[in-house]
Order: sequence, then structure tokens, then C-alpha cells
Amino acid sequence: MHFEVLVEDRSGRIALDCIMEKILGANGSDHSWEIISYKGIGRIPKDLRGVTDPSKRILLDRLPKILQGYGRSLNDIRHLAAVVVVVDLDDRDCMTFKQELLDVLNACNPRPRTLFRIAIEESEAWLLGDRDAVKAACPGAKDSVLNGYVQDSICGTWEVLTDAVHPGGSARLKKSGYPAAGAAKCEWAENIAPHLDVDRNRSRSFQVFRDGVKALAQAGG
Repeated sequence: MHFEVLVEDRSGRIALDCIMEKILGANGSDHSWEIISYKGIGRIPKDLRGVTDPSKRILLDRLPKILQGYGRSLNDIRHLAAVVVVVDLDDRDCMTFKQELLDVLNACNPRPRTLFRIAIEESEAWLLGDRDAVKAACPGAKDSVLNGYVQDSICGTWEVLTDAVHPGGSARLKKSGYPAAGAAKCEWAENIAPHLDVDRNRSRSFQVFRDGVKALAQAGG
């Protein structure tokens, strides 16, 4: 099975490249994947067949066109392939958001085999789902912050991880501006993801992602 994995930012690509290997084995062995990152999540356009600017590379803005393209291209290849779309919930209602994503897929003809997975509240929840991995990558991580985090809660997850591992916490990093915050997120993804135990991760949204990928891989042989 081949997977086309779409994520909203570069830190997600870094983490998922490592996570996919932990779930499926070496890329190109039994299964293969390509992870494509965008420059933000954006929003699903009201007109699913309307024109959007491809140069902006915003995931949800482009999703109708992307899935329509995959519906044509993936059906033309001989081996089984699937699209996996990974996005943050942020402050959305999960069930409503999931249905909106499914509506985009259902508007495609033909429809690509697609798996939608939502990190609750943010992708950092998947890193925080393995406290041992956080501590292995960041030995100075603050137990008081990690112990106060309720897994997969709507609480400002990115800020929780930042407060745990970054000198001065989220307040200092926010003052540095987006480029510094984005670089820090990439650094944490690169350092923490290799230590993750995908079978013991406590994040329910991560477990649903893991099990969905496994099920697709098994179905594809």
C-alpha cells in the first residue's frame, strides 16, 4: 500500500515521517508513503468546485482540488494507494469538522481512498501522549507542567508543551514571533518523535490515527 499523507505544516511532516515508519516499517519496504506539508490549515471553501490559489499552499483551502486530483490519479495506478489527511482540531467541533471533511470527499467523482484523522486539540497532543519520549528528548522538561496536562484536552496544547520544554515557556517564545515558534515546533518534532512508542501512546486521537493506518495497510496487503 502507498500512502499520500497531507499535513498542515512542516513540523507535522517531520513527526509523521518518523511515526509512519514506526507503524509500517521502513518506507518502501512492505509499504511506502510521501508526506506533503502545507503552510497552514486554512478553511474548507464554501464552493467545493470553485477556484483557489495553488501558490498559497493552504491545506483546507486546496483540499477539494487535491482530493479531486487524487481521485483521478490514484485510480490510474496499479498498486493500492490511499490519501491520509491529518489536521488539528483547534477550536472546532470535532463531529461537525469530520462531516465537513467527508463532504469534500463525497463531492469527488471518482473518490480516492481517503482517511481523515484529527489531532485533538493540536498535533503536540500526540507528542505529549508519550511522556517518556518527551523526557528522553528534553531531560529538563518540567514534570509539574506535564503532570498537569489532561490528555487530548482543549487547553492550548502547543502552549503546554512549550511551557514544559522551552526556557521561559510559551510567553517568551510567543514574543519571539512566528518564525521562532515554527522552528521550535520542528525541533521538538524532530527530537521527540524518534522516541515515541506508538503502541503505548496515551493520546486517543493518536491511537485512532495509528489504527486507521494499520487497517488500510492490512486491507491493501
